[in-house]
Amino acid sequence: MGTFSIQGGFKLKGDIHPQGAKNEALQVICACLLTSDEIIIDNIPQIIDVIKLIDLLSSLGVKVNKISKNKYSFKADDIDVDFLQSKSFKSKGSGLRGSIMIVGPLLARFGKGFIPKPGGDKIGRRRLDTHFLGLIKLGASFRYNKEEHFYGVEATKLKGSFVLLDQASVTGTANVLMASTLAEGKTEIYNAACEPYIQQLCKMLVSMGANISGIGSNLLVINGVESLKGCSHKVLPDMIEIGSWIGMAAMTKSEITIKNVSWENLGQIPVIFGKLGIEIKRKGNDIYIPEHKDGYEIQNYIDGSILTISDAPWPGFTPDLISIILVVATQAKGSVLVHQKMFESRLFFVDKLIDMGAKIILCDPHRATVIGHNFNSELKATTMVSPDIRAGISLLIAALSAKGTSIIHNIEQIDRGYENIDERLRRLGAKIERL
Repeated sequence: MGTFSIQGGFKLKGDIHPQGAKNEALQVICACLLTSDEIIIDNIPQIIDVIKLIDLLSSLGVKVNKISKNKYSFKADDIDVDFLQSKSFKSKGSGLRGSIMIVGPLLARFGKGFIPKPGGDKIGRRRLDTHFLGLIKLGASFRYNKEEHFYGVEATKLKGSFVLLDQASVTGTANVLMASTLAEGKTEIYNAACEPYIQQLCKMLVSMGANISGIGSNLLVINGVESLKGCSHKVLPDMIEIGSWIGMAAMTKSEITIKNVSWENLGQIPVIFGKLGIEIKRKGNDIYIPEHKDGYEIQNYIDGSILTISDAPWPGFTPDLISIILVVATQAKGSVLVHQKMFESRLFFVDKLIDMGAKIILCDPHRATVIGHNFNSELKATTMVSPDIRAGISLLIAALSAKGTSIIHNIEQIDRGYENIDERLRRLGAKIERL
């Protein structure tokens, strides 16, 4: 179990380049299974989850070539379908949440897709019904081994259908979308997720020869084709990492420029941080965060009532930044109610912040009220354990703002979503060591 040692209370300064989007990278890498042609993907983040997925595909028989640090080629022209039944596959697949998205492409191209119950963050139930119910609507037969927690779908030929998703799941949409590109006839996916990650996947599939309309909406229409071809694709900058840098700059009263952020794909992120009183300046395609010497003040609603920040499907605010919002609010002037609707265990990390001196009332598993210190009372350094990716980065932000030396264990959780974060923070002046 890895550990960070952080000396907090130091201001950061400089430019930082966001990594490629983790959630997009996992989707488009899985899409390589849809064709035997070569696919080249640029701006792939070097993080644990992505590296694990690439290793899984390599074990399946995908030819993987690392062209440069963040650029890879993939060629799935010799897939070992029998590997799906092996102990090695069950072990590798169960260690990664994103592995679920190989099912749709494998089913569409080879007539079968199997997956063990995927791992990932310990943030509450993350059911897979949306994925399999959608694939069943396309004509797949489903089976589940309860003893081994092993899922399977099979079909001689998928047929287009109207698929009403029971929730706007990003990964569920991606799985059904990829499967439908090679299905016979027309598929309509309603209540589809429409996050930029899904839009990017759609654009990549279209460049491979797929027939998709309604991109960016919650109704995707796919006319199946016989086969798909190779293409080149570039992953967007990671909006969650961009939000993390914004929060980190505010909490440490630092002056930071976040480079090449793809403003048009940030959605509500600048708006929500603005509601916390954080000044965000647009400079071309960059975000400039000035030093907040006098802190930042939470805006109330027009009638004076307390602000509520909650997550919602795109174009609502992403649930992956709720933990960041919560920790940033601990030093704001004013109070805010944070409502995490999607995951019932994601707010349980607040006990660590309370130990550091934060004023937080955990109302229930989904809601917490934060009473900001307005920097009149500093957070105290402490020792803590990272429970998941987003809580981990939130605790790291808290540690950077707290005077003294904090210790964070289980930093593999942070490494799952953030590329070389300690090295990049040191370049900004942070006092952080990987033990």
